[in-house]
Amino acid sequence: MIGFLSGQPRLLKNSLLIITHGVGYQVYCASHILASAEQQSTLELYIYAHVREEALELYGFESVKDKELFELVLGVSGVGPKTALSIIDRGADRLVDAVQQAQVSFFTAIPRVGKKMAQKVIIELRGKLGELKQLDLGPRSQAHQEIVEAVMALGFAEEAVEDAVRTLDLSTLSVEEAVKQTIKQLST
Repeated sequence: MIGFLSGQPRLLKNSLLIITHGVGYQVYCASHILASAEQQSTLELYIYAHVREEALELYGFESVKDKELFELVLGVSGVGPKTALSIIDRGADRLVDAVQQAQVSFFTAIPRVGKKMAQKVIIELRGKLGELKQLDLGPRSQAHQEIVEAVMALGFAEEAVEDAVRTLDLSTLSVEEAVKQTIKQLST
């Protein structure tokens, strides 16, 4: 199996061609690697070879840590290599934080990842990456939903709004008061 490649990079549509000793290997990489490849005369990548019945695909990473994180995400049932690459492309530290903080919105912002898949990724990776907070799989209350939608309509990001609303005691606040406190929290 190919585990490491070093060679001259050439940018293709959505991947790289790494030319090593006259042989070109097509490698799928994170967007930041693709963006910086043209400025480099030689590129070194750790390779994950994904073998399927009809294809052999190579995925390249700058570090062993990124490759191992990719393999963890790929190990989640239902996640394919292109989706796993999209997930880790958002940054290893952000991914670990999203799993630890149970931030479903981090994952649902990625194409082909819905709420159920996001919850599945969080649940399966939580034990491997560490856990800081319990994942709330139950439906949100009507008040919680109204507060989030109202504040998001003002242009705030869903992830930040969700985090702010979670800090409030909704049993003691009206929806209007909770919206005001959430906006105040996000504005500071």
